[in-house]
Amino acid sequence: MTPPTTLFDKVWSDHIVVDETADTPAVLYIDLHLIHEVTTPQAFALLKARGLKVRRPDLILATMDHSTPTTPVHSIRDLAVVGENAARQIDKMQENCAEFGIELLGFDSDKRGIVHVIGPELGATQPGKTIVCGDSHTSTHGAFGALAFGIGTTEVGHVLATQCLLQRKPKTLSIRVDGRLADGVGAKDLILAIIGKIGVDGGTGHVIEYGGEAIEAMDMEARMTVCNMSIEGGARAGMIAPDDVTIDYLNGRPMSPQGADWDKAVARWRSLKSDDGAAFNKSVTLDAAALEPMVTFGTNPGMVVGVNDPVPGHDGDPSFKKALDYMQVTPGKPLTEMPVDVVFIGSCTNSRLGDLRQAAKILEGRKVADGVRMLVVPGSQQVKKAAENLGLDRVFTAAGAEWRESGCSMCLGMNGDTVAGGQLSVSTSNRNFEGRQGIGARTVLASPVTAAASAIAGRVADPRPLL
Repeated sequence: MTPPTTLFDKVWSDHIVVDETADTPAVLYIDLHLIHEVTTPQAFALLKARGLKVRRPDLILATMDHSTPTTPVHSIRDLAVVGENAARQIDKMQENCAEFGIELLGFDSDKRGIVHVIGPELGATQPGKTIVCGDSHTSTHGAFGALAFGIGTTEVGHVLATQCLLQRKPKTLSIRVDGRLADGVGAKDLILAIIGKIGVDGGTGHVIEYGGEAIEAMDMEARMTVCNMSIEGGARAGMIAPDDVTIDYLNGRPMSPQGADWDKAVARWRSLKSDDGAAFNKSVTLDAAALEPMVTFGTNPGMVVGVNDPVPGHDGDPSFKKALDYMQVTPGKPLTEMPVDVVFIGSCTNSRLGDLRQAAKILEGRKVADGVRMLVVPGSQQVKKAAENLGLDRVFTAAGAEWRESGCSMCLGMNGDTVAGGQLSVSTSNRNFEGRQGIGARTVLASPVTAAASAIAGRVADPRPLL
């Protein structure tokens, strides 16, 4: 009898080309390669230097998102806002895709957007696939039961040339979330709480499988938010077993299987779950009902507390003290006493239609506080169109927020959207290290509703009174 196996083990074993040995990693086949303008120039240069072709252009989904401006682009002059280096990356991406026969979802495409938003949106992300991208938050796609992880620039070149990758097999970590999340507490709060519990290195060397009642109750957008930040807990990837929610989401999408192929795919996808009795290397459990809106107070996502809880002391830890000093927070006081300069709603973590609807519900009929700048950036042109059809853009602009074109925007501040030095930003993005959103910028990570509530209050705020 075959021993019970985990979801990860099933996907991993299905893609082994050459087994791992004590001396060599396994050779893993890659089903889908997502590429963007930042981590590809050197990879394409490697292929050109060696006279190599792209092995499977049909298994590549290419877009531009990191360096692109979130203001309209009508001509090359409109790229000046992002700076010379970013503009050069954009130009090189267009040139390389044309040269190697790769379809690029560029400025003229209504399917363009953040790579981790458009993959699922188009149906390219599917259960059981191996998916890689030169971006840490590729773990997003694990919400569909795919094995998805970020790779380095040299590895991007390897996959372009061979459609394979050298990998050591990770260990497994089960995170079970029992019970239901309370009103005003969402997927972003949950994943921040998880990272706070396990630490930023708690998942190192592991693939996380999320499960339990709270996870099963989530829609796909919420599941993507959870898996997106697996890397912030040190994990190689995060996965959630596909179910009816997954299948309903993928049905009818442009790149999903059709007809008889759909029926075969669904039958295969339903087998992708951990068997009863499957062994994990580590296990963690959380009580969803005990959680509240979460906010970060330091310079990594593990430095997190409930929105009304006091900031902890450093207890003589010099690194901890350095983070508190940088953020200008006071131990023993909650962040709700801190004034806010900027609010950003967007990024591959929280820029989908559901995120925007949550924020709009808070903002409708209210105004962004005086002195606060608020950017709302949809994750794709499709999300932008859907939001505008619902009138969400009018809610945002009436409240005093800026409504932008799709892109990574202020998440990483390399595209003209930055936070000024010393300013405090409440952001729905995924990283809060020093200077992430701009030189000297201070970042508080939060959910879309907490960010929206903070924009209205002009300080870090609990969203629940506004719901």
